[in-house]
Amino acid sequence: MSSFTHKNLTDLEDAAAKHGFGDGFASRFGHEDLECSQTGFSLQRLDPGRQLPFAHRHSEAEEVYVVIAGSGRMLLNEDVIDLKRLDAVRVSPGVTRSLEAGDDGLEYLVFGPRVKGDGETTQVQWPS
Repeated sequence: MSSFTHKNLTDLEDAAAKHGFGDGFASRFGHEDLECSQTGFSLQRLDPGRQLPFAHRHSEAEEVYVVIAGSGRMLLNEDVIDLKRLDAVRVSPGVTRSLEAGDDGLEYLVFGPRVKGDGETTQVQWPS
């Protein structure tokens, strides 16, 4: 393995489309393409007004979400926070999270340790 790997994130496979979630949502995971041994990360995009079709949580991995374009909201257990460009949100293990794009869409990066099999998806339940 080389001491570095260089890829453009837009060239990575869209996992959302691959798994039937591609309508208004794109998700490109880079850990394999960049040959990461410990780091997990993804580039994700939600079209304007769209919500993630699920929520998820990790039992071990802490994640950091960084908004790179647009705005929206993030559901963290029962709390909802507003997001704008360059906001960063650290999410502890055990916290259920989901996202919703604002009128201008939402594009964000997610970083954390790669813990294979650690993620659990659930139904999303936004408060009224």
